[in-house]
Amino acid sequence: MRRGIAATALVAALGLATTACGGGSDKADGGPVTITWWDTSNATNEAPTYEALIADFEKANPKIKVKYVSVPFDQAQNKFQTAAGSKGAPDVIRAEVGWTASWAKSQFLAPLDGTPALADQDDINPSLLKQAQYEGKTYGAPIVTDTLALMWNKELLKKAGFDKAPATWDELKTVAKAVKTKAEADGFWLRADSYYELPFLFGEGTDMVDAAAKKITINSPEAVKAVDVSKSVLASPGVHELDVTADAYAHMQDAFVSGKVAMIIQGPWELTNIYKGSAFTDKANLGISAVPAGSTGRAGAPTGGHNLAVYAGSDKAHQEAAQKFVGWMTSGATQAEIALKNGTLPTRTSAYTAEVKAAPGVAEFQDILADVARPRPELPEYSSLFADFGTNLTSILQGKVATQKGLDQTAESYKKLVKDFQ
Repeated sequence: MRRGIAATALVAALGLATTACGGGSDKADGGPVTITWWDTSNATNEAPTYEALIADFEKANPKIKVKYVSVPFDQAQNKFQTAAGSKGAPDVIRAEVGWTASWAKSQFLAPLDGTPALADQDDINPSLLKQAQYEGKTYGAPIVTDTLALMWNKELLKKAGFDKAPATWDELKTVAKAVKTKAEADGFWLRADSYYELPFLFGEGTDMVDAAAKKITINSPEAVKAVDVSKSVLASPGVHELDVTADAYAHMQDAFVSGKVAMIIQGPWELTNIYKGSAFTDKANLGISAVPAGSTGRAGAPTGGHNLAVYAGSDKAHQEAAQKFVGWMTSGATQAEIALKNGTLPTRTSAYTAEVKAAPGVAEFQDILADVARPRPELPEYSSLFADFGTNLTSILQGKVATQKGLDQTAESYKKLVKDFQ
């Protein structure tokens, strides 16, 4: 992790006054409290919805003002850790589920149990609430959830002779070859990324680690088999060649939305963009199914999402204002509005109104979340495991290193991250 950014430089770079972060004294007697929110959602497609909701919140709560700051997701983790360590963090942060427990362990976040931030907990999906906890306390209010699914172009599969999605990786290889031959498009795009590799691991009954048993499993026979399955998919006719460029994600998306590739593994956060693509002007052309199953016969996908968390370094007035804001933003009514405008999945049962469930893609992802999605283990270091796995996975898929050797190297790096694991 990069830790060399001074908090003052960070604040200046984001155009914030130092009094807006970390509970600064910006409240005159009886005057409004100004809290700062760092939002990591898509600045183009999602941020306008949140900015409009802030205006509604301020109208309903005239003694609280919210300074909204859009922070790129890929920069937010390092920036928040740097700022929190220097008492200059925002009052509210949109934290990816994998960051929440880690930041709680570092004492950067304030527990939210018994505060307005977590009103009506029975309405929140229990597994999502669990992912926001550390050592029995809850440090985040779930605002959106997600998982990975197989997205497919129905028209291209129909041209290839298929009217449903493949249920296994072997079936996917068959479909991909047929699409290339009969529909003149690539059948599948494999993303070289450790998060997107999890369905392969889950399909073989394993994970990067076994948190309950405190065991490193990334180089187990099951994990080797999982990565070898992804290698066999990549080598299959009709599968797009491996893209390891810095813009690989964008290339995959562009190819899918333009109809140049028939199938990808992707999450609901891209629904808005996908429906804007030329291949999906008819939204019914997008198929959304569970990820293919592995040799165990089971499919599995990671449960992701984001929580709103409150900075522990803020003073009492700012924490109380932040708790009220978090509770309002994560309420069922607000989440339903977010879902309709941004195409995201709510975390509260009450937010799945008839209108939300009727929105394209929502019902399909809701079913996948219920059927095959796996919550992350309660392990603060879990999100840190992806980096080394990703580096070695890319080398394995490129043929630069044998699968076992690459995963053994990953396991060695894990010994430094989870030191009490075997």
